[in-house]
Amino acid sequence: MTPFPLKIVTPYGPVFDGQAEELIVRTTSGDLGILAGHMDCVAPLGMGRATIVLEGKRRYGACIGGMLSVIGGNATLVATTFEWAEEIDVKRADASYDRAKSVLDDRGATDTEIRLAEARLKRALVRKGVASGR
Repeated sequence: MTPFPLKIVTPYGPVFDGQAEELIVRTTSGDLGILAGHMDCVAPLGMGRATIVLEGKRRYGACIGGMLSVIGGNATLVATTFEWAEEIDVKRADASYDRAKSVLDDRGATDTEIRLAEARLKRALVRKGVASGR
């Protein structure tokens, strides 16, 4: 496949800056695949697994929120959170999952607490899924 320039950045700094052959990310309206020569676009990111093909090998990351832009053949993924699969702290994700479940099981939880717990639960599930290779 023909490579294209890809940058992945977060508020904490750059995650990747190089050539990719394919990028698949979860947007708020579904998965979006990018190959070299893709038309210009901007898309808001959802929560899900990002797949990046580098030198014929797939690499996975947990990508949560942000924006993807493809302009003039250059792709830039500005993620709220991005973690490579091998860098995910599964124990931390498990603890976050457990805290979220306890709030959701609490009949006295407020609507705000429930919404925050649902988001925490989804982030934990994405991280755990990416870390386990699912």
